[in-house]
Amino acid sequence: MKHDPLADMFSIIKNSEARGKKECEVPASNLIKNILKIMEEHKYIGKVERINDDRGGKFKIKLIGRVNNCNVIKPRFSLNKNEFIKWEKRFLPAHGVGILILTTSKGVMDQEEAKKHGIGGQLLGYVY
Repeated sequence: MKHDPLADMFSIIKNSEARGKKECEVPASNLIKNILKIMEEHKYIGKVERINDDRGGKFKIKLIGRVNNCNVIKPRFSLNKNEFIKWEKRFLPAHGVGILILTTSKGVMDQEEAKKHGIGGQLLGYVY
């Protein structure tokens, strides 16, 4: 039974990468679309394609073997613009390795973009 589509998406990607698959399918939603877009911009995954079906749709993701680990962050910790280093140390393996994905008042973005805008938000997940 699926209760958290975001956690399902991260676990499907991580497990498919670990098994050496070339592509996978994850449930579709606007939040997942925005997170996949960020992962694609940072070249953790390849091309993302939307597949429509009778249950709302799915995304087909081309995997390129760059995801070592990814996961949802629960509870959704709030962070302000001065706390990025604290959370990077907690969830990422080293400085400059991986990205934190967060939701802000200006949409879903990674920690570097949030630093440029000078805003905080709530943590959704991480990828490295």
